[in-house]
Amino acid sequence: MIQLDTTICAISTAPGVGGIAVIRVSGKQAICLSDKIFKAKKSLLEQGSDMAAFGRIVDAEAKVIDEVIVTVFRAPNSFTGEDVVEISCHGSLYVQQEIVRLLLAQGCVMAGPGEFTQRAFLNGKMDLSQAEAVADLIASTSAAAHRVAINQMRGGFSSELALLREKLLEFTALIELELDFVEEDVVFADRSRLKLLSQEIDAKIDSLSKSFSAGNAIKNGVSVAIVGETNAGKSTLLNVLLNEERAIVSDIHGTTRDLVEDTTVLSGIMFRFIDTAGIRQTDDDIEKLGIKRSYKAIEQASIVIWMIDATQVNEHIDWMAERIIPRTQGKKLLLVFNKVDKVSESEKCVLEDLFSNVQAQSIFISAKYKENIAELINLIVESSHMPEISSEDVIVTNLRHYEALCKALEAIRRVQDGLDSKLSGDLLSLDLHDCLDALGSIVGEISSEEVLHSIFKNFCIGK
Repeated sequence: MIQLDTTICAISTAPGVGGIAVIRVSGKQAICLSDKIFKAKKSLLEQGSDMAAFGRIVDAEAKVIDEVIVTVFRAPNSFTGEDVVEISCHGSLYVQQEIVRLLLAQGCVMAGPGEFTQRAFLNGKMDLSQAEAVADLIASTSAAAHRVAINQMRGGFSSELALLREKLLEFTALIELELDFVEEDVVFADRSRLKLLSQEIDAKIDSLSKSFSAGNAIKNGVSVAIVGETNAGKSTLLNVLLNEERAIVSDIHGTTRDLVEDTTVLSGIMFRFIDTAGIRQTDDDIEKLGIKRSYKAIEQASIVIWMIDATQVNEHIDWMAERIIPRTQGKKLLLVFNKVDKVSESEKCVLEDLFSNVQAQSIFISAKYKENIAELINLIVESSHMPEISSEDVIVTNLRHYEALCKALEAIRRVQDGLDSKLSGDLLSLDLHDCLDALGSIVGEISSEEVLHSIFKNFCIGK
């Protein structure tokens, strides 16, 4: 059960040793309990809101643990909406743990994952989508992910949903009013206006749900599978793109037998690169399993880089094409001819003619000597087709939100079908409520304790 009558505490900064650490306390007794271990010229009980004080943290025997800065935020003007105390201490692990131990001894309770943000939601400081954006902001690793999270945390997504729900609620109320006068056969809700409204809402929800494709890529990275024959240079390219020795590079065929995956940010966009096992005919059962995973990686990726050893294009190329190209339908395929340092200009022309029927952009590189890597990166960024995102754009990045929007879209389309079929008001009302409930679940207008637990359990402790 969610408890709001306890006073919670936790270390809010990242685990480990640092210059400073912040310990957060929230609840009705936050100021009183913190004051019992804090010694300064002025008691925290006398301190005004949003004020910082210098003093010492002491234990029961008056031994000084650390010199700290304590900031007091009085309810409701705090992150959680409760009295909040933030203790900024030195980043020693011992100091952090001792301060938490002293707070627990005074009656505080250790905060659970995301409990501070959860209390902010329960106390009306933010809605559920804004609370989830806090976690997205903390986890953001690119400029695009940061902009989307900031907009959602500031209520951009919530505002869009509030407008939709307001319009729906007005018509729902009128239709339900008709039910009270069913015997008089009175019509309060103009069906033609409801039809136009449902079409407008349909278009808006559809647009939001379609943004999830880009939003998911922004949040989790655009997936790029690097595939090809053994020893084509796939692992070398991965290391160059990541700027680290992430994958083992060897002249021995079949070195990579499993997927090697990592992320990096290029031009403000996060990409998830997947180095795959070399595709070839083999009797090795383990290598066959790796190749099977290579095929799956192709099917799941947004961009496929087909690495081709420019010095070894031979009769196997048709066999390779049959296994790669059909799996790239609907994806962006890039032909990357590696080891360009070992081929002549005339040989390049022959290669281009050989692949002229393949619908893909091509580039010649040398992964070993990092030749044309900058041009390849530009090609990868262009192939991602990521839209320019400002802090005002509403992009759906959360799977829970996307699923709720899909349910809302289904419901509003049932409303439209019902209007076309001239269904009675009570049946229209059911579908309108389904749409309202789906939209409401995103911002927390309608939520269960199980939903809240599943959301906040993934937060870090102290946030």
